Order: sequence, then C-alpha cells, then structure tokens
Amino acid sequence: MMRPFIIGIGGAHSGSGKTTLAVALLKYLAKGGRDSRGQGTICQNSNFKIQNDYSLFTIKRWGALKYAKTAFYSSITDDKTILCQENKDTKRLLDSGAEEVLWVQAPVTELKEVLPIAISKLSHLDGIIVEGNSAIEFLKPDIVVFIFGRDACRIKGSAQDILRMADVVVFQKEPSIQVPEGARRFKVNLSGSMSGLDECLNYIAGDIEMKEKIIEGLKKKAADELNIKIKNCKPGCF
Repeated sequence: MMRPFIIGIGGAHSGSGKTTLAVALLKYLAKGGRDSRGQGTICQNSNFKIQNDYSLFTIKRWGALKYAKTAFYSSITDDKTILCQENKDTKRLLDSGAEEVLWVQAPVTELKEVLPIAISKLSHLDGIIVEGNSAIEFLKPDIVVFIFGRDACRIKGSAQDILRMADVVVFQKEPSIQVPEGARRFKVNLSGSMSGLDECLNYIAGDIEMKEKIIEGLKKKAADELNIKIKNCKPGCF
C-alpha cells in the first residue's frame, strides 16, 4: 500500500483550534496554494527558498482524518449522512475542500489495528490531514503542526510528546513552555481576525514542497543504485 503524504495537526488540549487550522489549510490547498489575498508567496524554509506555486505540487487530492478517543469501542465512519451533520467538525472539513473524510473513534490501545485500515481507505488520495494527538503519535506524519490554545501555559501531559515532534508551532500568546529548537513558530489569532495565518499556511506549503523534493531525490537515488525505473510513484511509498 502506498501511504499518502500526511500532515498531522495536534494541540495542547481540546478546543485549542486544531479543526480551525485544518479547515484553513484545506481551503488554502483547494485554492491552489494561494493566500487570502490570492497570492502565492516566496517562503523561506530552513535553507530552502521556495516559490509557493501549487501547480508544482504532485500532492493535489487531499482528504482528512479526525480521531476521537473512546473508552471501549472502535469505529471508522465514512457515511456522508453522518459526517455532514450540522455543527460536526467532519462537515467543516468536507466543506473546506477535503475530497474524503473519515471519523475514527477508538481507544488508544486499538490504534495499531484501526489506523492502518483508515489510511488504506484514503490511500488513493495524495495527501491526508490528520487531526488528533494519539493518531499523530502512531502515524509519524511527514509534517507535524502543534497548536497552543488561548492559555499558552495549559498543555495535557499526553500532548508533550506531540510538541516534541512539531515542525510548526502555532500560538496566540507566547508559550512559556519550551518548544522544539528546530520548529518554526507562528503567532496566529485563530479565534478572531485570523491575523498571521497567511504566513503560517505559506510556510507549511513550502515545507510540503521541500519534503516532496527530498522524497523524490531519495527515490531517484535508490532507483539509480538498484538500476530500477520508477514511474507515477507517490510520496510515502518508500
């Protein structure tokens, strides 16, 4: 099975803004990598300067997976009549441009069995946005985004590991908790004017393109060494 490119969005606690950012990112990608002004931006990402042009991406078809922890039972919901009920986060994800959305409910102890099944159901897509800390810890996404809530001092113990995995850290107030040294930090008002969001989305898009280039380079190097020709291969299958 070829694994799609995965972006994980985790948070310090429930209600920190994970779905809001996932919705914004899906809308951004659906618009062709354009910000709210309709512009692509040159992004500075580590040692890479990237022209944010969605037409360059091979990752074009996006889905989403929302995980919710349960005490006893496991389920994977893909029924649109359930997912599209008013006031559900899954409806927001679908309305924002996700081609398909899965709602995964399971105890953490069952994720080893449940998540591979869920990912296989979305394996025909190019990319997946995964929301939920425990799902991120299991799947090890290509990009991890961590969000602090309004109270930057409040963080669940179980979220500490996700923070340590983060490539991008989003906050409304400067966090007093130490963030990973290599993570890019963005101050974003997710509950009001959404100020600062464009720069954050542009950076994530640049990170996608950078990691695509790395993956393609690794595939080419491996193929050259083994004298193998590879065609139409997705990120994540190596």
